Amino acid sequence: MIKRKQTRKIKLGSMFIGGDSPISIQSMCTTKTYDTINTLKQIKKLEQAGCEIVRIAIPDMESAEAIKSIKSRINIPLIADIHFDYRLAIAAIDADIDGIRLNPGNIGSEEKIKLVIDKLKEKNIPVRIGVNSGSIAKHILSKYGVSAQGIVESALEHVKILEKHNYDNIKISVKASSVPLTIESYRLLSQKTDYPLHLGVTESGTDFAGTIKSSIGIGTLLAEGIGDTIRVSLTADPVNEIVVAKQILKSLNLRKGLELISCPTCGRTNIPLIDIVNEAQKQLEPFANLDITVAVMGCEVNGPGEAREADYGIAGGKNEGLVFKKGEIIKKVPTDMLIPELLKLIKADIK
Repeated sequence: MIKRKQTRKIKLGSMFIGGDSPISIQSMCTTKTYDTINTLKQIKKLEQAGCEIVRIAIPDMESAEAIKSIKSRINIPLIADIHFDYRLAIAAIDADIDGIRLNPGNIGSEEKIKLVIDKLKEKNIPVRIGVNSGSIAKHILSKYGVSAQGIVESALEHVKILEKHNYDNIKISVKASSVPLTIESYRLLSQKTDYPLHLGVTESGTDFAGTIKSSIGIGTLLAEGIGDTIRVSLTADPVNEIVVAKQILKSLNLRKGLELISCPTCGRTNIPLIDIVNEAQKQLEPFANLDITVAVMGCEVNGPGEAREADYGIAGGKNEGLVFKKGEIIKKVPTDMLIPELLKLIKADIK
C-alpha cells in the first residue's frame, strides 16, 4: 500500500487537490484558444477520456477573451497558462478562470505582481508555480547549473514572492525532460515544502518514448507517495495523455477501473492472441469504470492458473479456448466465441 505524503489541500473550481484528495489527471489543449469551436471540441474529447483538469494557453488578449465562452460549456476546471504579461493574468481572473499557471518572477515589477496577487485573493484562485530545467533563473543557474538544487531553488523563489504578499493558494511543479533529474527534483522539493505537487516529465517526446519516460518518472514518484496531480506530456493527441495517466494510476492501485492483463504470446499459442487482445480492449471500453481485472491468455499454461486472480478471463487452445471466472473454468468455446462469451459473462454479473 502506497502511503502518500500529506500536503496542503487547495480548491480548484469544484474539486480539491492535495491532502486526502484523489490524484487528479490533467492535460492541455493543443488548439489556439481563441478558436473556441475547436478548443471546445478537444476539451469534450478529453472529458470523455477521463481528463479532470484542462489547461489552455493564453498568449494574447484574444485568447483571454475566449475564456468565458469556453468555461461556460465544459464540466471540468479550466487553467490559464500565463507567461510574461500581467495583464493577461488579470484578464483571465476577471473571466472567472479556475486556476492560473504563472511564475510571478517573469511578469514584471513588484507593482504588477501585486496587482495580480490582489486579483487572485479577490477570487481565491490557485496558482501553479512551474519551473523546468530550461527555465531556471539566471542567478541560480550560475550558482547550481542545471540541477535539482537549481530547479527547486528557482521554484521556491517564485513561491516566496507570493508568500511575501500573504498568498499561499499554491501548487508547484519542477519538471525536466531528463527522467532522473525530474525524480531528483521532486524528491528534493517534497522534502522542502508541503504545498501540493503537480507531476510530469516535460517534453517527454512521442507517444511511444513519452509514455515510457512519463511512466518511469511519474510512476516512481507516485510509488514513493509524492504527487497530487499529474500530466503526461506527449507530442500526440492529448487524449492519449489521459489514457497513459489512467494506466499509471491503475498500475499503482491509486485508481480503480478495469484492468486488462494479457500474456506476451509464445510458440505454444494457437490463437491470434494479439488480434484478440486488441478486440477485447475495444469491446471492454464500456466497462472501463468497473473495478475488475480481465485476463486474455494465449494457452492453458498461462490460462486459469496464472490468471486465477483475475475476475474474468479467456485462455486459448487449438481452435478453441476456455472462459473462466475467478480461476474457475466456466465453459469451453470455439476461438471466435471467446470474446462474445467473455462479454456475456461480465454483463450477466453487472445487471
